[in-house]
Amino acid sequence: MINGIINIYKEKGYTSHDVVAKMRGILRIKKIGHTGTLDPDAEGVLPVCIGKATKVVDLIVEKDKTYEAILKLGIVTDTQDMTGEILRNSSVDVSLDQITEVVESFIGGYDQIPPMYSALKVEGKKLYELARQGKEIERKPRWVDIHNIQILEYDSLEYEVRLRIVCGKGTYIRTLLYDIGEILGCGGTMKTLIRSRVGGFEVKNSLRLSQVEQHVSQGTLGNYLIKVDDMFLSYPSVIVNEKYDKLIYNGNSFRLEHLDNIEEFNEDIVHNNDDEQNNELILYNDDILSSEIINTNVFVRVYDSKGVFIGIYRYDKIDKIFHTEKMFL
Repeated sequence: MINGIINIYKEKGYTSHDVVAKMRGILRIKKIGHTGTLDPDAEGVLPVCIGKATKVVDLIVEKDKTYEAILKLGIVTDTQDMTGEILRNSSVDVSLDQITEVVESFIGGYDQIPPMYSALKVEGKKLYELARQGKEIERKPRWVDIHNIQILEYDSLEYEVRLRIVCGKGTYIRTLLYDIGEILGCGGTMKTLIRSRVGGFEVKNSLRLSQVEQHVSQGTLGNYLIKVDDMFLSYPSVIVNEKYDKLIYNGNSFRLEHLDNIEEFNEDIVHNNDDEQNNELILYNDDILSSEIINTNVFVRVYDSKGVFIGIYRYDKIDKIFHTEKMFL
């Protein structure tokens, strides 16, 4: 059974669900999930979680992302990209300085209204299904974080702006480009989109589906499989003594004296940066933890005596007890 994450390069023409279906066929494994929808015409990084790694899908979805996109000025479509019906053509009379000023005004973030052609649900119905019926309903704006936007190139003959965008989760890039075009007064639509990074997953390390098939046939796919515990390398690791392996196999709590590496762990928590852990764990937990609870706990990777990764535990520094947070055994 394969457990881990593969950094897939989603090609044009595939939906994210298509990629998952293809991976199930290639690997002959049902338990596979993707970590963030890309439109069929978009391409780029799509981490795919396999087996027990599906438990970290939500964590990866929360990560910041980097995109490269081309904004075509002077055209507005109903889908906000070039696949849609043209609603408006306008003349373009803007300088690079004007474009730069407007683009940079979005850095920091803004309240974005999700597009009608999206998979968001309103009262149980997907927006794109309503849009295909010719219906448009009111959507509430949602704050999206735009960490940075950089103009890479401006083709003043084709009125095309190539941009690099670093943003938080839930950002619709085609809507961002549409909004830039509206402020410029000439309108705009997204011509191309490539996602070059999701958290620590980068396009340079990604595999196309054909490459995955090749590595499976050659027995070399393991070289490209990212282990689940690699997602938590900022957490100290603890190794349980063989006598107490059964405790953690059943998800039970255990005490400091049950460890094989007590001295090493004590040194780790002395130098532990709680803030760094907290930032990741607030995304990781289903419930928001109070600052008081966070400050008295350290989150750790737990391994059995043979070095098998068991899961994430929370160490209570006051009671000196390890409590289960997420099991991967």
